[in-house]
Amino acid sequence: MNKEEAINSNAELAHRFKFHPATDDATKLRHEGVRSWCGQLAMALDDLLPDGREKALAMTNLEQTMMWSNAAIARAGSNG
Repeated sequence: MNKEEAINSNAELAHRFKFHPATDDATKLRHEGVRSWCGQLAMALDDLLPDGREKALAMTNLEQTMMWSNAAIARAGSNG
Protein backbone atom coordinates (compact mmCIF):
# COMPACT_ATOMS: atom_id res chain seq x y z
CA MET A 1 0.00 0.00 0.00
CA ASN A 2 1.45 3.34 -0.99
CA LYS A 3 1.18 6.54 1.04
CA GLU A 4 -1.88 7.86 -0.88
CA GLU A 5 -3.74 4.57 -0.42
CA ALA A 6 -2.88 4.61 3.29
CA ILE A 7 -4.25 8.14 3.66
CA ASN A 8 -7.42 7.21 1.78
CA SER A 9 -7.74 4.03 3.84
CA ASN A 10 -7.30 5.95 7.11
CA ALA A 11 -9.84 8.56 6.03
CA GLU A 12 -12.31 5.81 5.05
CA LEU A 13 -11.84 4.04 8.40
CA ALA A 14 -12.28 7.30 10.31
CA HIS A 15 -15.47 7.98 8.33
CA ARG A 16 -16.83 4.48 9.02
CA PHE A 17 -16.34 4.71 12.78
CA LYS A 18 -17.38 8.33 13.25
CA PHE A 19 -20.79 9.31 14.63
CA HIS A 20 -22.96 10.73 11.84
CA PRO A 21 -25.88 12.65 13.35
CA ALA A 22 -28.86 13.57 11.22
CA THR A 23 -28.36 17.21 10.31
CA ASP A 24 -31.66 18.01 8.63
CA ASP A 25 -35.31 17.02 8.76
CA ALA A 26 -35.17 15.08 5.49
CA THR A 27 -32.41 12.84 6.83
CA LYS A 28 -34.27 12.32 10.09
CA LEU A 29 -37.38 11.31 8.14
CA ARG A 30 -35.40 8.82 6.09
CA HIS A 31 -34.06 7.24 9.30
CA GLU A 32 -37.57 7.10 10.73
CA GLY A 33 -38.86 5.55 7.51
CA VAL A 34 -36.28 2.76 7.65
CA ARG A 35 -37.08 2.07 11.31
CA SER A 36 -40.82 2.10 10.60
CA TRP A 37 -40.68 -0.26 7.61
CA CYS A 38 -38.31 -2.65 9.36
CA GLY A 39 -40.47 -2.56 12.49
CA GLN A 40 -43.59 -3.35 10.47
CA LEU A 41 -41.86 -6.26 8.75
CA ALA A 42 -40.59 -7.53 12.12
CA MET A 43 -44.14 -7.52 13.51
CA ALA A 44 -45.47 -9.35 10.44
CA LEU A 45 -42.71 -11.95 10.56
CA ASP A 46 -43.25 -12.43 14.28
CA ASP A 47 -46.86 -13.38 13.54
CA LEU A 48 -46.08 -15.51 10.47
CA LEU A 49 -43.01 -17.48 11.49
CA PRO A 50 -42.85 -20.34 13.97
CA ASP A 51 -40.52 -19.82 16.91
CA GLY A 52 -37.08 -21.30 16.45
CA ARG A 53 -33.58 -20.70 15.26
CA GLU A 54 -34.63 -19.63 11.76
CA LYS A 55 -37.02 -16.99 13.10
CA ALA A 56 -34.34 -15.70 15.44
CA LEU A 57 -31.91 -15.46 12.54
CA ALA A 58 -34.50 -13.71 10.39
CA MET A 59 -35.02 -11.11 13.14
CA THR A 60 -31.29 -10.67 13.68
CA ASN A 61 -30.73 -10.14 9.97
CA LEU A 62 -33.63 -7.69 9.81
CA GLU A 63 -31.95 -5.74 12.61
CA GLN A 64 -28.76 -5.76 10.56
CA THR A 65 -30.71 -4.55 7.54
CA MET A 66 -32.05 -1.66 9.57
CA MET A 67 -28.61 -0.81 10.96
CA TRP A 68 -26.85 -0.91 7.58
CA SER A 69 -29.66 1.04 5.94
CA ASN A 70 -29.41 3.76 8.55
CA ALA A 71 -25.61 3.70 8.26
CA ALA A 72 -25.97 4.29 4.52
CA ILE A 73 -28.19 7.29 5.19
CA ALA A 74 -25.97 8.66 7.95
CA ARG A 75 -22.69 8.22 6.13
CA ALA A 76 -24.00 9.87 2.97
CA GLY A 77 -25.19 12.87 4.99
CA SER A 78 -26.93 15.46 2.88
CA ASN A 79 -25.41 13.87 -0.26
CA GLY A 80 -27.73 10.85 -0.04
